[in-house]
Amino acid sequence: MTDKCYEGIDEDPSGGMNPTGNIVLDARVFGLIPETETCAGWTVQRLNGLYDEVSREWDKYGHLVSNLPAELRERHKRIYDEAIANARAKGWNPELGEDD
Repeated sequence: MTDKCYEGIDEDPSGGMNPTGNIVLDARVFGLIPETETCAGWTVQRLNGLYDEVSREWDKYGHLVSNLPAELRERHKRIYDEAIANARAKGWNPELGEDD
């Protein structure tokens, strides 16, 4: 049996605006992976491990952006602003549809 692998945040149909993309973006914010890492080819197990690391980091700040130190808050804004712009360019719409 082969493991399903993530296509990478840059190839993600929703531009990474989903739970898996959030893991990748948050891992970049916390410096757990380089900002150039797309996680392409990563297995579910590997992404789950990254999720655990990201969760431990968020625990330190009560899972609130407003509790991040200034440097991390600024990095979070820059990384997410860029990701949102890229996702919108791919056609991502933040509005929920009737099926959401």
